[in-house]
Parts: sequence; C-alpha cells; structure tokens
Amino acid sequence: MTATTSEVLPYEDVVAAYDPVIGLEVHVELSTVTKMFCGCSTVFGAEPNTQVCPVCLGLPGALPVVNAVAVESAVRIGLALDCSIAPWGRFARKNYFYPDMPKNFQTSQYDEPIAVDGHLDVELDDGTVFRVQIERAHMEEDTGKSLHVGGSTGRIHGAEHSLVDYNRAGIPLIEIVTRPVTGAGQRAPEVARAYVGAVRDLLRALGVSDVRMEQGSLRCDANVSLRARTPDGQSAVPLGTRTETKNVNSLRSVERAVRYEMTRQGARLASGATILQETRHWHEDSGTTTSGREKSDADDYRYFPEPDLVPIAPDPAWVATLAQTLPEAPPARRRRLQAAWGLADLQMRDLVYAGATELVEATVAVGASPAAAAKWWSGELARTANAAGVELSSLAITPAQVAQLAGLVESGRVNDTMARQVLKGVLAGEGDPEQVVGARGLELVSDDGALGAAVDRAIAGAPDVAAKIRDGKVSAGGALIGAVMKEMKGQADAARVRELVLARLTSP
Repeated sequence: MTATTSEVLPYEDVVAAYDPVIGLEVHVELSTVTKMFCGCSTVFGAEPNTQVCPVCLGLPGALPVVNAVAVESAVRIGLALDCSIAPWGRFARKNYFYPDMPKNFQTSQYDEPIAVDGHLDVELDDGTVFRVQIERAHMEEDTGKSLHVGGSTGRIHGAEHSLVDYNRAGIPLIEIVTRPVTGAGQRAPEVARAYVGAVRDLLRALGVSDVRMEQGSLRCDANVSLRARTPDGQSAVPLGTRTETKNVNSLRSVERAVRYEMTRQGARLASGATILQETRHWHEDSGTTTSGREKSDADDYRYFPEPDLVPIAPDPAWVATLAQTLPEAPPARRRRLQAAWGLADLQMRDLVYAGATELVEATVAVGASPAAAAKWWSGELARTANAAGVELSSLAITPAQVAQLAGLVESGRVNDTMARQVLKGVLAGEGDPEQVVGARGLELVSDDGALGAAVDRAIAGAPDVAAKIRDGKVSAGGALIGAVMKEMKGQADAARVRELVLARLTSP
C-alpha cells in the first residue's frame, strides 16, 4: 500500500526534531569476463539461464574456484578507499532460503572482509566536502534475478507466478559498507546522493566496473534512522531503529528515498508509533517506500566458513604493487580538467551532477571545444536522460557524434534549434548528425539570393513595419525577421536576415 501525505511529516519539522543517521551499502558488479567461482560468462542481456553451470547452479559435487581478477579488483577498490587490506581472510556461507540462490546460501565474506577502515571525501553541490567513513568492503557473489508475473506492482505479492533467471547468480560483487553517517542534518539526503556518485566515479576511474545503475551493476541499499534531539538541540546518544531501502538504482532516487524515509519515520515517531526494523521497496513513480520483510540480523543467516574455498592471503608486496596502479583521484582529476577547459565552478558542478565529465572529456578528445561539449552533454542530453530515467552514458549517442554536432553549429550549417532536432534524430537511430541533417533537410539557407527574396516579400507584406524601420525604429525589425524565418521554416540565419532587412531599409 502506498503511503499517503498524511503519513509523512514535513521535512523541515523532521530535521528540527530529529537527527538523521544514514548508512549506505553499495553493491557493485565487477567487470570480469567470468563469474566469481566458475567460468560462466558475465555478459549482460543474454537469454535467461544460458550463462549457468553446475557451480553457479549449486548442483551436488560442483566445486568453486576463486576468480583471481575479482580479488585483484577488490584489493584495488580497498586501496582507493584508503582501507587496510586484510593479510588473511576466508569466505563464508550466508544461509538464506530464497529462489534467487539455488544453493540456498550466498558465498560471501562475513567477519573477515578483504578491506576495512577506510574513508571517502565527497563534495556536495555547494563545494562543501563531507567525509564518509567506510567500515568494510567485502567480496561475494550476486544473486539471480526474479521476475514476478501478474499483479500490478511487479512484486511477489499479488503475482500469479514467478520466474528466475540465474545468469546473474555468481557474478563477482563487491559490497562497500559505510559506518553510520552522522552530522549531516538536513543535508543527509544530499550526502547520500553525493557519496554514491563519488563511489561510482571512483569505480569507473579504477576500471573495475561499468557502474551502470540502470542495468543493476551498481545498486545502493539505503539505511535510515532518526534519533530525537534533546532540549538543548543536541542529538540523543542511542541510535534509532533503522530501515533498509533495497536496490535503489539511480543517484536521484538515492536522495529521494532517504528524504522520504526521514519524513515517513518522522511522522510515526511524532505520533508515538515505533519504527519496525525492516527492508523496504522504493517506488520511483510515487517517490515512496513500502514494507518488504522484517530485517534479518547477522545471526539469522547462520554464517559459517566456506569449506570448499581456500583462504585469501594477499601478498603485501603484490598489494604494494597494486597501490602504484591507482588512477588519479576523481576530485583531483575534475579540478585539473576544469582548469584546462576554463569552466566556472557552477558549470563544472553541472557536469559532475549530470555524470558528464568523462563524456565531455571524450568529446573534447575528438575535436569539440570544451564549451560546446559541456553545453550539449549537461544541457539537452542531460535533460533527455533525466526525462527517460536513465544514465547519461546509456543514451544512444557517442562523444564523436556530439563533437560532429558541435562542428555543424560552429560552422554555421545549423543553428541551436535545428541542432536539437538533429539530436533527436541521432537518438532515434537515424544515423550520424551529417546523415540526419541530410535526411531531414535541416541545413541553414546561406544563399543571400534566396534570403534576399524572402526579405523583399516580408517588406512588401508589412509596409507599415518597413516605414517604422525607415524612420529609425530599428527594433520593429523583429516582425520582418520573424516573417522571413517562418517562410524559411526556421532554416535561415536570423542574424544574416537582420542584416539584409536593415541593409534594405536603412541604407542611404
């Protein structure tokens, strides 16, 4: 049942009475060729249950083997988060009974994670830097994917039957878990979004994952609790009961989910009700969460060491070598690019917020000016991606095509209005910008003869306007320019049309 407005407390009232505490668990699928413990392919989008084998299906007698590349990626992630790398650790069996894991347990790390005690500094929209403490990053395998058929919600409740695709089961997964994030106050939702964005940028820079949230290769579980403020405005020491909103798959949704949970919990606490420790589902369409199931504690999973896998013991010399492979930190890289591109702070923040930094860099690399590349990626294309609810990088347009579009504008062959039509054509699969221009007939008319004839017809059709211009009221020229642009179906250079109008009516 979707919550109604009466079940939430105004946000301003929540942050005045309560101190929000958040905890974020980011799950990232690694870009390995094969799965965590077997040789099955990890390619996204294959036919259901075609990338499975006895190991990832949990058939009797099948033995797992650890993916060495996944271990290397895990160590590099830990180092990039300023974590300590464990010298020795074991995998464990996390037991739970659900059809998305055919073994009835998930091979994970419990009390011996690969990386512990790190931090990540995240930059908020106004430039404020907020440090988020990392508790751990551990290795595990992903689960299969359930599809609930029938019903109106896509959830198991009300479905007629369920299908399971095990292609995803066994894909290498790193779970990055923060310590409780306190002190963010009213900016807690913004901190949550910025943190997940910073993690995504870092993982992309490391090259360990494609971090495509719309495909589920990066997902966030958002934990939220509220603790009351004392009369002197300080936060009460005990933490409140938390809820966990599962599998939020966009930066915008992370912020919205945290904000909504704060208002929902605030309303319950203000009315004297209690908070149930539970998992909750996020609904993008309504911007609300609904109850999933009562949240399990670690003891409920009956962890015990995985007997079929040897311990992981990274050689310190190897770890030190991997530390030398870490790329430039994304914040430092952004500052360097901003200086090189000559962008203002606000322009650069727009790029970062839109997830466009790498796309702009790639567009500049193939010939576009930084200003033009930033304009198209953070403007029209960002709006298109936002309206479709997808990541900017998933749009059906390449940096080379954006650079080609920018070149068409800079050369005067199309104006901005026409360029937006060209973009729509490219996104619709009609070809490169040049092909769309040709097919749609969008090129500007630059022939002075054709433009001059249209100007003459506009003047003849509006003698009163022409008389005003001859009398020195140049501002009246807009009407004639508009008439010419209408006749030319917007495919005339308005500046050149203005020049021709004035030349005809104000020249001696």
